[in-house]
Amino acid sequence: MGGNAFGEFLRECRLSLGWSQDELAGRSGVSARSISVLESGRRLPRLSSVGLLADALGLDPRRREQLLAAARNAVAPLTQEPVATEPVSVPSGAVPRQLPGAVAGFTGRAAQLKELTSLLDRDDTVVISTINGTAGAGKTALAVHWSHQVAERFPDGQLYVNLRGFDPSGLPVQPAEAIRGFLDALGVPAGRIPAGLAEQAALYRSQLADRRILVVLDNARDTSQVRPLLPGSSRCLTVITSRDHLGGLIVSEGAHAVPLDLMSTGEAYDLLANRLGPERLAGEPQAVSDLIELCAHLPLALSIVAARATLSPTLSMAELVRQLRDVRDRLRALDIGDTSVNLEAVFSWSYRTLSDAAARMFRLLGLHPGPDISVSAAASLAGSPPGETRAVLAELVKTQLLTEPSTGRFTYHDLLRAYSADRARQEEPEPERLAALRRMLDHYLHTAHAATLLLNPPNDRLSLTGPEAGVCVDELADDEQARQWFTVERPVFPAAIDRAADAGLDSHAWQLAWSVTIFCIRAGHWAQMVTTQLVAIAAAERAGEPHGQAWSLRELGRAYIRLGRYPEAQDTLERALELDERLGDPSGQARTHNNLGIVCSAQGDHSTALEHGKSAYALFRSAGNRVGQAEALNSIGWAYSQLGQHTEALRYCEQALDLHRAVGSRHGEADTWDSLGYAHHHLGAYAQAVTCYHNALALFEKLSARHPQADTLIRLGDAHQAAGDLPAAHLAWQRALPILDDLHHPDAAALRSRLSDLNTSLQVFRYLRTITPDPA
Repeated sequence: MGGNAFGEFLRECRLSLGWSQDELAGRSGVSARSISVLESGRRLPRLSSVGLLADALGLDPRRREQLLAAARNAVAPLTQEPVATEPVSVPSGAVPRQLPGAVAGFTGRAAQLKELTSLLDRDDTVVISTINGTAGAGKTALAVHWSHQVAERFPDGQLYVNLRGFDPSGLPVQPAEAIRGFLDALGVPAGRIPAGLAEQAALYRSQLADRRILVVLDNARDTSQVRPLLPGSSRCLTVITSRDHLGGLIVSEGAHAVPLDLMSTGEAYDLLANRLGPERLAGEPQAVSDLIELCAHLPLALSIVAARATLSPTLSMAELVRQLRDVRDRLRALDIGDTSVNLEAVFSWSYRTLSDAAARMFRLLGLHPGPDISVSAAASLAGSPPGETRAVLAELVKTQLLTEPSTGRFTYHDLLRAYSADRARQEEPEPERLAALRRMLDHYLHTAHAATLLLNPPNDRLSLTGPEAGVCVDELADDEQARQWFTVERPVFPAAIDRAADAGLDSHAWQLAWSVTIFCIRAGHWAQMVTTQLVAIAAAERAGEPHGQAWSLRELGRAYIRLGRYPEAQDTLERALELDERLGDPSGQARTHNNLGIVCSAQGDHSTALEHGKSAYALFRSAGNRVGQAEALNSIGWAYSQLGQHTEALRYCEQALDLHRAVGSRHGEADTWDSLGYAHHHLGAYAQAVTCYHNALALFEKLSARHPQADTLIRLGDAHQAAGDLPAAHLAWQRALPILDDLHHPDAAALRSRLSDLNTSLQVFRYLRTITPDPA
């Protein structure tokens, strides 16, 4: 009765596709005679064959499980009493052709196809290739497409099995079941197949020993699942696809790894063009480019988008882009109602294989703003020790839910990020999410604050509350490590500050924004400063922390100065000064006066700049702030130079230099050497000016202060030009120009024009030297 139920179900599935028994046999590798006997109910199904039939029929997960259940019910009575079955003979030495149908419209992956083909020439060893990549990367499509391309190189046949290692059913194919299916396809009579796995594997290897067969093991769970299925003959070639790296096979069997990354932009475009036609894409090039980015270059996502566009011919690419813009709904926007190609479902098949600790880490990573994360930041998110965190992150990399693009930095593409964030919302209680977010922000805040003090030891410091329990603060030994940390983490800061403000952690928002300003100023990331300080000002106001608001206004003013937006800088700094005066903060007022002096000087109002410098000095002195006094003295000296009083400028700048050295302010020392160089230049002491400028440059280069380097190089060139040394001037300006270009600084155009004029002068100079007799 069970056999009849299974047979009827199988026949119903086959007829629904309009296939004959021969067609199903050709697609599954199960003989037409066996299918006929199974459908008649005269033979009980073998579970290994059922898997092959289900794959060939392309059943969705629900109907596949129904077919398997019918098969299990049919064979269950065997445990109680034997059932007579009609023997089905398969000819000895059968040539299996089990590859699934060729992939329609396959595009791209030229490098991987070439790499796989190169393995065909290795006939002195057992060749195993493992294609590994994240869910939806197209591993099966690549393996099947390549296998069809080279099938004729394997005249004794091709074996294929979907091992369902990451299947929605959660039931991977057992090695014994897969081997039984292969032995059936190879024509081994059932009576000759031993019961034990080891004996079955030995028989399987014996059957392949003298044959040239391609073996495709698709969707493997891990090394233990595939090892019994590997041929022992060098005449055979095995291709394995998996979300697992299968590192054990690389070590013990010498497997050749073929990592499958996301598609390139060109490959992604070709995929869409192949599915939709180039004409449809040509009309909306920007929308197509946006679609590729929103699909994270993931082949499955691109194929789903193409399917949606095919099903709705009137749907424009721009409308598809609009629907995918909201990252929280992106996965649902890519759902076309088929669980086998539903991204959320496909990702979940990997997620369900994780340990509890790895699953929790994956969820919490959805709270991180990206683009990548360090071990210590991940440890802070989870509140776990770094050693445990490394092991958990390694598990996520192993299952292709994360990648490690550089040592100790982990990331995933945007669609996995959306899935991770969704898992966090669904499975992590809100208090747990907020606690994890606070720990992560504590990591960035406390590390950034310590790093900025290393970059500029005499700098002001914030009164921070201690980090939460479980927070891992990076230990940085010196200013070089601090610069490296800031450089690597810089892309994280703007989003982390936004995330803090959105979560109501306003103190974290403005304090983190303040803690990264020294690095941003020196590295030239001024536009980023404007964005983050605007968020910081609002956050400090919401938090009821006027000191934070004044500090943030002042940093915003400094950013505007560097960008040449002087009216905005003036307004912002005047707001800061008013707040500083209300708070009775002399050092805050002094800093703001210093910055207002820079604004006035930049706009040619040097007398007002001098007054601001003197006000700053008096306020710093009343507060006992020696670092500030040194800065103010240099500002006063610079203002005197701009007013043409260069001897007076030297007097103030020399006092500033002594004080900067005494307090250990290397950046202030560099600034002052630059001011001294300017004063000596305009007093006609060109050699002294050049020496001062070189002293400034040596310090600026050590401090990675890029814009000050460019400014000093320009002034060094001016001094050389004034001294008549045109080649040295040309060299200095040439060094400055790429820095300004890289910073997108408006001074670059003027310097380029000066270099052009100097080039003309140099050509005339060199020509005159050729026609002027040597005095000797």
